[in-house]
Amino acid sequence: MEKNKKSFIISGCLFLLFIVFTIIVKYVDVHSIGPKGSLVGLATINNSFRNVLDYNELFYKISEILGYLSLLLVVFYGGIGVKQLIEKKNLYKVDRSLLLLGMFYVLVGIVYIIFEFVVINYRPIILEEGLEASYPSSHTILSICVCISSILISKKIFKNEKVVNVFNIFTIILMVLIVLTRLLSGVHWLTDIIGGIIISMALCTLFDAFLNIDKKRKKINIKI
Repeated sequence: MEKNKKSFIISGCLFLLFIVFTIIVKYVDVHSIGPKGSLVGLATINNSFRNVLDYNELFYKISEILGYLSLLLVVFYGGIGVKQLIEKKNLYKVDRSLLLLGMFYVLVGIVYIIFEFVVINYRPIILEEGLEASYPSSHTILSICVCISSILISKKIFKNEKVVNVFNIFTIILMVLIVLTRLLSGVHWLTDIIGGIIISMALCTLFDAFLNIDKKRKKINIKI
């Protein structure tokens, strides 16, 4: 219980940090350095970053492909949940960890939708659709939330410890590569990536806290 309380406190602090950081990005050092004269907060830092790492099409395409690859983790866990639902014919009999994971995915989706409408910054470049909201980086949020939640739940999915270790190593590598290639692609300001990391860690810490509330959950019976 003490561990869960600590996780909730850490998550709350991270959410507060994200709010403060977002306000700073929105209102501090704002200048029209974006495409079509769009305003960007913390312009000095963001512009310096853009001058070092300009748009790189190769890294952009790699980040897009890896992003789709991370969605396979969502499909994988979703498939396990659907399989259990079909077999047990009762939603309440589906493993609670998978139900929590599904709710976590919904929460991440809500955060994504919110920042599609609440625009803090636009991308530093125009890709195809004109000005696009870029804060926080959705690829960063996707990769961190999906990959870390996968690591947190993997021990409850796989009985074989070696499989768990290999699976988690792959997941960590995938997460790092997505964030890194997105950073190097030049389609985001530096503050977009930082904001994405902060909100992702807040969400993942919250998920971990709820995941550990019921300590007597049984592992899902999957033999791999």
